[in-house]
Amino acid sequence: MNRAFNILIGGTSALLVGLFLVLLVSMLLELWQQSAIRPPHFSEILFAARLSLFTATLSSIIAVVVSIPVAYLFTRYTFPGKDFFDTLLALPIVLSPIALGALLLIFFNTPLGKQIEHWFGPFVFEVKGIVLAQFAVIVGLSLRLIKETFHSIDVEYENLARTLGYNKMQVLSRVVLPMARRGLLAAFLLVWGRAIGEFGATVTLAGAMTMKTETIPVAIFLNFESVDISSAIVFITILVTMSFAILFFLRKTEAYVR
Repeated sequence: MNRAFNILIGGTSALLVGLFLVLLVSMLLELWQQSAIRPPHFSEILFAARLSLFTATLSSIIAVVVSIPVAYLFTRYTFPGKDFFDTLLALPIVLSPIALGALLLIFFNTPLGKQIEHWFGPFVFEVKGIVLAQFAVIVGLSLRLIKETFHSIDVEYENLARTLGYNKMQVLSRVVLPMARRGLLAAFLLVWGRAIGEFGATVTLAGAMTMKTETIPVAIFLNFESVDISSAIVFITILVTMSFAILFFLRKTEAYVR
């Protein structure tokens, strides 16, 4: 019986690992076969990589900063409609990114949206739109991860700090956040990795324009659309490498923090 159990879990794990290894090997073989075809211009690769890094980093920082007070509110306080609002804020986790991008696009066609663009400049078909689209997609995940981190912190530490004369802001900044540093770092890295690969909401709100709103996922789409398979595979390879690197770094960071 134990042998059958070991075969079951080992075989299932091997099949799953094998699936992703086959996908990676297929990509590398196709890249090798397409090597004789003209690769994308270095300037395009550099532009897409820099834009992806910039927008993903900025949107992730904003998402984490916004999520900290909201997560603290939802983990430490009770108020009417809490379950409804908690569900509403988790909606981006399950909502299609294309639908989320369409909602943003519709919003900027309303009087309030047009007024916001008048104050802060255009978002539609602009780099600011990429940041906003990425933020909208990742903020639900960021909030969920940080809430779990705050839930894992014993409230007694906060009560003790209050008895020592700390106000609520000091409790959050000097007690909760230092204790939550590992979870906050993990949340940032995971939402950054999600933002770097975001496509649906980005292309819906900011469009797919070469050398303007061309992030790496958009570059993959544009090259496949123009049947430039070799260039698309180059961008896929870059995206896979960046995603793997951030996940590997996350594992090493978690081990170091422990």
